[in-house]
Amino acid sequence: MKAKIHPKYEKATVSCACGNSFETGSTKKELKIDICSKCHPFFTGKQKFIDTGGRVERFKRKYGM
Repeated sequence: MKAKIHPKYEKATVSCACGNSFETGSTKKELKIDICSKCHPFFTGKQKFIDTGGRVERFKRKYGM
C-alpha cells in the first residue's frame, strides 16, 4: 500500500433540518442533512410528506389536476 494517501479522519458535527445535531467521524468538519433518525418516518412511525422543490405542484400543473 502507498503511504500518506489516506485523508484525515476527524470529528464532524452533523446538523439535521429538524434541529437535531450529533457528532460522528468524517473527512469533513460539518455535514448538513435533510432527514435524521429523530425525524425519519421509519424510526418515528409517523408519516411525513416532504415536498422538495414543489414536486407535487409541478405534477398537478403538468397533468391538469
